[in-house]
Amino acid sequence: MTDAVGSIDMPDAEDESPESKKKARKGGKRGKKGPLGRLGLFYRQIVAELRKVVWPTRSQLTTYTTVVIIFVVIMIGIVLALDFGFQEAVKYVFG
Repeated sequence: MTDAVGSIDMPDAEDESPESKKKARKGGKRGKKGPLGRLGLFYRQIVAELRKVVWPTRSQLTTYTTVVIIFVVIMIGIVLALDFGFQEAVKYVFG
């Protein structure tokens, strides 16, 4: 029994069209342009991606920055306490 688009054993007829048998051109858009053209394409793609970014508001940015600074201060405290503890342990063991 086959589904509406065919099966693995019998491919669809439209897959064997003359257009699909043509040799694919290598490179696509990049194949036709020189180094400056590719650089321009790269720059346009960067700008297009940056337009998709949802930038945070000022209040969100302030909140995120505050959270990061508090986290870093807490981690500094933990590392400082561990360092002091190991220092005292080494002084005790090795005199």
